[in-house]
Amino acid sequence: MKPNYPSRLPIAHLPTPLEKLERLTRHLGGPDIYIKRDDQTGLAGGGNKTRKLEFLVADALKHGCDHLITTGAAQSNHCRQTAAAAAKYGLGCSLVLCGQMPDTVTGNLLLNHLLGAHLYWTGERDRSQVIPEVVAEVETMGRKPYLIPLGGSNVWGATGYVLAMEELATQLSRANVNIDFVIVGSSSGGTQAGMVLGARVVGFHGRIIGISIDHPAEELQMHVAALATATATHLGLGTTAVADLVDVNDDYLGGGYAVVGEAEREAIRMVAQLEGILLDPVYTGRAMAGLIDLIRWGAFTRGQSVLFWHTGGTAALPAFADKLL
Repeated sequence: MKPNYPSRLPIAHLPTPLEKLERLTRHLGGPDIYIKRDDQTGLAGGGNKTRKLEFLVADALKHGCDHLITTGAAQSNHCRQTAAAAAKYGLGCSLVLCGQMPDTVTGNLLLNHLLGAHLYWTGERDRSQVIPEVVAEVETMGRKPYLIPLGGSNVWGATGYVLAMEELATQLSRANVNIDFVIVGSSSGGTQAGMVLGARVVGFHGRIIGISIDHPAEELQMHVAALATATATHLGLGTTAVADLVDVNDDYLGGGYAVVGEAEREAIRMVAQLEGILLDPVYTGRAMAGLIDLIRWGAFTRGQSVLFWHTGGTAALPAFADKLL
């Protein structure tokens, strides 16, 4: 199968590095652990959304749009990368952020201001009520807005991770490395959907496990499978069957979205102190905590290889200082 990729913009620094985590592997005494460094994509601190934005912004420009609108949490990595992409291409940017404006402006929120984004807070309302108002306001200013969904997770965004799996397959072949399992944090679903479709496209036989950040497994599985199927149609792959590749683990939801517990603290400190790599409190910290626990109870063993896909997010770390120290 060969996808019919739409046009994209060269935003990300690609390919991102593939590294073996030698010290973490020895420390945990289980499988060989590798990491895919999508925290190094280069857009205002990097992260997985940059691959998605290559296709999303290209589509916005194709349709003559001059203003990007998207939504997320106060410390959304997706919003920060969208603001950076807008700045890079001379577009306006409005971000609909959930809740109330915090007293302290730090982390991704600080970067959003520096990048020139306009911030709108939902307060007590649902984002679905606020977004249409922002779209209408932008239109009254004579601008043509382009609405990017939560996490950039639609067929355009997921396409970025179909292409990412081609990149990974090339790196693994050159390094003569076989991967049995891939671990990735999963929430809005676009990254995992693109990965499972990309795995089918390139013939990757490792098992991709999405560590759910905030959704029950069955709900997220259905969403990822539907998005992967829609992306297959979008790329001219027809009715590509991918539901059998969607694997979600919801054992690590902890106290909820962006609630940092001891598992996340341990994972962040362990990887920082053993490998000099920073994880974020919301996504990669929780996904790595899941990987560590799975190794400890024997889900992965010596002789196997596990790839951890680092989706970025470390710009948010300062906002969680009181929860990490």
